[in-house]
Amino acid sequence: MVGKRTPFIAGNWKMNLDHLQAVAFTQKLAWSLKDAKHDPADAEVAVFPPFTDIRSVQTLIAADNLPIAYGAQDVSAHDSGAYTGEVSGAFLAKLECAYVIIGHSERRTLHGETDADVNAKVLAAHRHGIVPVLCVGETAEDLEAHGPSAVPVAQLRAALENVEGAKGLVIAYEPVWAIGSGQAATPQQAEQVCEALRGVLRDLFGDEVAGETRVLYGGSVKAANIASFLREPNVDGALVGGASLDIDEFSSIVRFKKHVGA
Repeated sequence: MVGKRTPFIAGNWKMNLDHLQAVAFTQKLAWSLKDAKHDPADAEVAVFPPFTDIRSVQTLIAADNLPIAYGAQDVSAHDSGAYTGEVSGAFLAKLECAYVIIGHSERRTLHGETDADVNAKVLAAHRHGIVPVLCVGETAEDLEAHGPSAVPVAQLRAALENVEGAKGLVIAYEPVWAIGSGQAATPQQAEQVCEALRGVLRDLFGDEVAGETRVLYGGSVKAANIASFLREPNVDGALVGGASLDIDEFSSIVRFKKHVGA
């Protein structure tokens, strides 16, 4: 189990839930966690709604002082200008987003984002005081050709080029071959890669940053397997996709400690 690093359970809603549904979902999630007597010290909870939902989620969380963080699913590399359809880090900062997902495998595969694009977005997030949840991961073909950790390590080094300091950074290892497949990596596979990613942080920023940075696993995470991942010393939480849209399932993932003895 992790030591000083507070576990981080992040729900990536992807392109699901309109702003009214987002409000209802966030309220129900907060009630579920309250009813279960969830201690925020046990795990930080964050949701990542579509852009159109963020203002509504912000207003609810602020008004009711809910113990839930929130962020965006992407950010532009540009701060302003003629970039139709993009959303600036400045806009997200005004909405008080604590986090932003960068380099998700769906952005890389469906939108052709390169390591250079990801790096530019990390730098943009830093300019506006938003913590990147930086995603790295390999396809089944990558795994066969290069072995475990090689591609994620290379992606992480490229994403952090010219980044000065990495305090607060969150890294998410998401094996592309596991996402949405129902077949998660084994805890041992996740640990091997997360340990290698922490080694990159140690090389680039030193022991302190490496020791403080939370490294998550993402890929077919569910309540039934979350505890096994969190037992590993270098896995500090989860980036949850489909299961984050089910109140009971996501709430159970957040309360992973109750599964530890199971």
